[in-house]
Amino acid sequence: MKRTDYITWDEYFMGIALLSAQRSKDNSTQVGACIVNDKHKIVSVGYNGMPTGCVDDEMPWERDGESPLDTKYPFVCHAELNAILNSSFGSLSGCTLYVTLYPCNECAKAIIQSGIKRVVYKCNKYANTDSVKASTILFDKCGVTVEEYQSNGKDLVLSV
Repeated sequence: MKRTDYITWDEYFMGIALLSAQRSKDNSTQVGACIVNDKHKIVSVGYNGMPTGCVDDEMPWERDGESPLDTKYPFVCHAELNAILNSSFGSLSGCTLYVTLYPCNECAKAIIQSGIKRVVYKCNKYANTDSVKASTILFDKCGVTVEEYQSNGKDLVLSV
């Protein structure tokens, strides 16, 4: 008999997003993303970090500073955008994005423009911000399905 306690597709792909988040060097928020096609094949992954070619030791990672240029915000690429840009699959039309944090409005626009049709997120800690409210409006108006990740309570454990 085959085993019956294996993880679901959603658990598997959210696990990949969570693992990807561990690559982030951000000292306050680590976000990971995994894009999957309709055949359950991973087409791309990403995490929040500095653009390729930036020496991240020379870049600001702080949330606050004397000016916006003293913070991470004008420089860091979000996990969703990195996953979209990292794809060498071709079209992302009809794909699903698994992401550990609800997308901001800028990422929502990239998600919509890339053709992704479903977003599964783990956490929405910025739900009351205008950015996330705008994302929700954009997703609704553009036909992108958004679902909160539902775990069956099983802990996924990695040891190295």
